[in-house]
Amino acid sequence: MLERVPAREIAVGVVAATLLLDSAKLAGLVHLSSGEIVVINIRLLAPLLILRFWLVGGLVAMLTDLIDVIVIEFVGMGGFGAHYEQTDKLLDSYYYVLELVVALTWTSRWLRVPAALLFAYRLAGALLFEATGARALLIVFPNLFENWWLYCVVTLKWFPSLVPASWKGVLLAGAALLAPKLAQEYLLHVAEAEPWDWTKEHLLEPAGINF
Repeated sequence: MLERVPAREIAVGVVAATLLLDSAKLAGLVHLSSGEIVVINIRLLAPLLILRFWLVGGLVAMLTDLIDVIVIEFVGMGGFGAHYEQTDKLLDSYYYVLELVVALTWTSRWLRVPAALLFAYRLAGALLFEATGARALLIVFPNLFENWWLYCVVTLKWFPSLVPASWKGVLLAGAALLAPKLAQEYLLHVAEAEPWDWTKEHLLEPAGINF
């Protein structure tokens, strides 16, 4: 069984915040490009799906994170400027909070407690990174929370036999999720690979979508 997710209350708050941001931009009180406003709106509103459609919402949030640089180039209304990393991390943290809200409704402690601990661990790493700028911290504090959350969502719905029911199960699942996550963190934050450029070059441009 699950406790109720306060989806309506959260959605109303996020929509109100989005409208306030748009109004501030129109009034000249917020110095962001119109392209940034478009992308921020998308990245605030699309993840609300997480509250009702867990897997779809989680995947949509990941997708909007992946393609936000492509979207801002496509709309042609101004770029992110020098503060992209800070904006991106804030928007990432926003949808992780939505996933945490869902996770806290899971009655199984073997799912709920690891999710909360992994969220706190990643948040600590993100704060240390912002304070020091040391990219190696993003390897020491990998974002295993998101992978754990997706694993729980998928196994709860389709593979109940794989749902952890002990700390041994938690550790085995966590170990299996950690290796690919460390590889991803290395590519993105140490090697500084740019997946959006690969997406444009190998997927969008061959489909006739040019910028």
